[in-house]
Parts: sequence; C-alpha cells; structure tokens
Amino acid sequence: MKENMSKETAKIMKKIRFGVDYYPEHWPRERWETDGRLMEELGISVVRMAEFAWHKMEPREGEYKFEWLDEAVRVMGAHGIYTVLGTPTAAPPAWMIEKHPQILPVDSQGQQKGFGGRHHDCQSNEIYRTYIRNLVTALAEHFKENPFVIGWQIDNELGNSHEDLCMCSSCRDHFAQWLQKKYGTIEALNEAWGTVFWSQTYDHFGQVPAPRQTPTAHNPSLLLNWKRFCSDLVVDFHKMQAEIIKKIAPHQKVTHNLMGFYDKTDYFKMSEDLDFASNDQYPTGYYFDPPGQSPAEVAACMDFIRSVKRKNFWMMELESGPTGGSIIGQNPRPGQNRLWTAQCVAHGADAIVYFRWRTCLFGSEQFWHGILPHQGVPKRRYYEIRETIRQLSPVMEDLNGIVTKGEAAILFSYEEDWAIQLQPQHPELTYSGTLLKYYKQLYQRHLPVDFLPPEGDFSEYPVLIAPLLYLMNRKLERKLTDYVKGGGTLVLTMRTGVMDMENVCMSRLPLPGALGAIAGVEVEEYDCLLGSQVSVAYGGQKGTAGKWCDILAPLTAETLVTYDSDYYKGKGAVTVNRCEAGLVYYVGTDLDEGAMEWLFDRIFPDTAGSRPGNPAVEQTVRKGAFKDYLFLLNHSAKPQKAAVSGSWGGEEIQLEPFEVRILEKERS
Repeated sequence: MKENMSKETAKIMKKIRFGVDYYPEHWPRERWETDGRLMEELGISVVRMAEFAWHKMEPREGEYKFEWLDEAVRVMGAHGIYTVLGTPTAAPPAWMIEKHPQILPVDSQGQQKGFGGRHHDCQSNEIYRTYIRNLVTALAEHFKENPFVIGWQIDNELGNSHEDLCMCSSCRDHFAQWLQKKYGTIEALNEAWGTVFWSQTYDHFGQVPAPRQTPTAHNPSLLLNWKRFCSDLVVDFHKMQAEIIKKIAPHQKVTHNLMGFYDKTDYFKMSEDLDFASNDQYPTGYYFDPPGQSPAEVAACMDFIRSVKRKNFWMMELESGPTGGSIIGQNPRPGQNRLWTAQCVAHGADAIVYFRWRTCLFGSEQFWHGILPHQGVPKRRYYEIRETIRQLSPVMEDLNGIVTKGEAAILFSYEEDWAIQLQPQHPELTYSGTLLKYYKQLYQRHLPVDFLPPEGDFSEYPVLIAPLLYLMNRKLERKLTDYVKGGGTLVLTMRTGVMDMENVCMSRLPLPGALGAIAGVEVEEYDCLLGSQVSVAYGGQKGTAGKWCDILAPLTAETLVTYDSDYYKGKGAVTVNRCEAGLVYYVGTDLDEGAMEWLFDRIFPDTAGSRPGNPAVEQTVRKGAFKDYLFLLNHSAKPQKAAVSGSWGGEEIQLEPFEVRILEKERS
C-alpha cells in the first residue's frame, strides 16, 4: 500500500510546474472557491499552506482543529491543485508563551525577546520541542492518507530572525554538551583554543559561556565553535520534525525553504534530511536593501541550492510583487515576473511557487505584495504570470529532473564564511562577496557552475576555485594536492591557510602553509589596503587592486601580475605554478574587473572570445530529454542585442526590455 502511495506521489511531483503560497486562514471561507478557480485559470498545480497557522490548528493545548485545513485542501484539490503543508513551528501561539515564557529566546545582551513577529522561540528548549513533536505527529497522522497532500515544508526559513539568538541557559547547557562531545576533556578544549590568553582557562565545560556581549571581545575559537553549534542545533531541530513525518507518511516528500547563501545554517548538512531542496528568492531585494540582487548573484544562489543535493530544486517563494513592511520596495516592471521565472528554470528549478497569492490586509506583511492586489482582482502581474506559465510549461516538461552538470566548481565552506565574518581583517572583505566576484567570471562565460563542500569530489571538475580558504586542515591539504597532481586546475586566493580549524593562527610554514608546495610560492608579507588601492601590471596592461595584498615570492611559480605601486612595486600579485599534471593559480589581491577578465581568459582559454559583448543579456544552456535550450535573458530595462554562438545559429538577436527568448535545438 505504502509503495503504491509513494509511486503515485512521485508521479504527481513530476507533473507539477507552478504553484503559489496561499493563506486560507487570512480569508473568508466563501473566498476560497474564487481563489481556487483563479489559480486553476492561471495554471497553478500546487499550493503551500499553513506554515504559520499554529493557533488555528491548536487553539488550546492538546486540542487539535484540522477541519478548516481539510476543507482548504479539498477546495484546492477540486481545482486540480495539490498541497505542500508547512509545519507551523515558526510561530508558537500566545497561550504557549504565557504558560511557558522560558520558550522565548535571549539575545547577546541577555535580554529576553517578547512574543510577536515570528521565530520567537528557543530551538533547544525541551518544553517547546515536546509541543512540536505532539503537533507534528498529529498533523502527519491526520493528513498521511489525504490524496491531495504530497509533501511537507518543515518550519519556515530556519535561522531567519535568529541571527543574535538564542543565548539562554538552555542553549548554554546544550553548547556545553556539544563541546564535551567534541573535545572529550576541558583540558583538550583549553589547549585547542589557547584559553591561557586573558586568563580565560576553563575548569569544566559548564563554565564556557554562550557568547553574550563582553566589555571587549570573545576568543575567536569560542565564537567559531558557537557558530558551528548554532548550525547543528538548527539542523537537529529540522531533523526532529522530518523524522516524525517520514516515519508516519514516508510516501509524502519533505523539503525546506532555504535562502541562497544565508549563513546561519549549513545547508549541506540540512539537505541530508530533505527529499528535495527549495529556495526563496526576491530579486529586487528587500525594501531596506535597494536596488536588490544582481542577475549574477541570483543565478549563483540558485546554482548553490541545486548543488546542496546535486539535484533540481523547487523555488518555494519567488517574488511576484513589491516587497515591503513599513517601507515598500519597487514594483516588478512589465516582463520581470517572466524574466525571474525563466532564470529559475535556467538554473535548475523543477517547480516555481510564487509568493504570495493575494496581498494580505493585516499583519507585518500587509505591504508584501502578491500576485493579486489587496482587492483580490487579477491585474497586470496575474496576466503576465499566466502567459509565463503557458510559455514555460512545455519547456519545463522536457527539462524535469535533468540536472545540469557544472563545467567548473567553487569550493564553498560555511566554516570559512563564519571565520571571515568573525575577523574580516578588512571591513569590506566578505566570503560571499569574494565568492560572487569569482562566480561572475564564470557566469559571463556562460559556464555552468557547481558548488562543492570540502567533503565533495573535486576530481569531477577540471577547474576548482577555492576563495578565501582561510581555515585549513591536513586532510583538505592532501585532498587539494592530490587534485592538482591528478591534473586539476586549482585557483587559490589571498588569506589561504591562515588558521587551523580552531581559528588559531598556524605557524609551521609560511603562508599559504602546506599549499605553498603546490602553488610554488610564499607570502613574504601582507598589507591591508584600508582606505587605499594599489596599482597592478599584467600582460602589458595596467589596473588596480584593493582590500588586501599578499606580497608573493615565487619559488617555482611564474608571476602573472605584479604590483605597480607602493613599496612592493614589482613584487608578485598573481602567480601560476605547474605541479605534475595540474596547475595552481594564486591570486594574492582583489583585482579590478579588467584584470579578473584577463586572468580568467588564461584559466579558461576556450572561453576567451566568448564573453558576451553585452553583459546585460544572460545566456544559459539546459539540456532536456529531447531538446537543448538556450535561455536568452535581458536583465536590462532597455532593448539589448545578443550575439549567440554558431552552434545556436550565430545570429545577433534583438531583445526588448526584460525579454525572455528561448532557442530550441533537437538533440543529435
């Protein structure tokens, strides 16, 4: 029986293309039928519902009310629309907080947060977890045989709203247990962290604090391990719910709406409990962050989410209207809803779920707009999305489940990101910013990209880019060395090999540590370019660099770029070294755009002539079961021309503002 149900769910999942986030609890029952009809006419086949409706489900402790949700699922099902249910654990109800105020989280100043908003919870609190186990069990039992419920989203954007949370006594105790499991003895922790500094030596694990604010600064080793602990706590919180659902309803799928490069939680670890990954994307950014994300950054986010499980993903929230709270963001221009949707498909989305169906009349997101305006009457965005669905559905049917394989890989490590956040060394140096700068060079060359964790298989890729490999261990050193000697091309950057995995400076070798042997270079000294730039020279050209200078002394490496100003004029800035069958590039500074393009023309010589004459037009290829597809995406508000390669006709194509053109080619 269960095997048949699993097969049926899999069959349904393959047919789903478009959906919307729907909140029936916000609207009168008599409106649900109208919404279902309008969704059916739009081409919607799935809704996500109920991820914030805890009080509606459990108005009093232990009293579960699912009849309203049964009816909402039924109404949608009558219009051929399936449901992904959200567990509502991002919004514990007021009665629970009144009875158990210790569920509320505590920030780094020691202040307990109040009820309201969402994620007003401590995820280590056992009382809270007991309520969750009871509710999720009841939900899964109730809906396990509903033919229109095909899956579950655990919570909502886990880690969101928890940046400075939680540092209560429960979290501190769980941190102590986590540390004891990792180190075994307090003496081992003291040795690893160097707690002799400032008399921070601990006598037992219970003395190690949650890192609330101090008069000066915490030990960087403590801070890095706190970030690791927080990530593991969120993963465990998610796992607790996923295991309940998988035990009761194994035929229904489990997902979570991830948030691109959001860094609270290690998505590689979290994805182990997902049947498929989902993502939330708001290309205009949020109302407090204009002008939004660049097209390359949006593309990188989606390539990353595709990489966490190495399979296609769902876009669980795609912006459909202006974002907003007290301030309202920019309204999508005509064509942008289609453009954003096509870009999702180009980068591996098997299903697009728009946020949200109708703009809410009340609450914190009453100006976070949906497909329908407050009045609930279809207007421009509705009709544009309807046409988009009709255009893209046949293409998505051919592409469904076929995963794009990257031609290059970027090494992505949450631990490296966390360590750079804690000690950026230059206020403008960020892990994600550096990563995106290198990604952009691949994006401009129309090269598909995969992101790999340190545990990934490097040998699958001819080129591996490892930006800001700040933390280092011998296992990774050996793995990178083997990759290069086996014929791979490795790109390293400044601040490589600075720290061990405990965030303690390494001293056994000059920078970049043991990787200096394959890079054929030593860092003589370094310079933080705070408030200044330096000139560089390369290939008969001049340029600039900023943020940081590793002053390089080649051992066996060839110098490609030299510094052209300051006391290190003439010294190496970028080198390349042949190591057995492979190559290692070491980029010791933050190069300007022109120098980066010149360098990547060397790394990818076959693409030297393929950089787009018009960077406003993205060109991405996806292979389907029967055809290949070239997505031409004009991200500009102005008409643009795009020259396509000879294999796609070699023409120059005129594109209107925000136009999407998809060229098709039969598989030979």
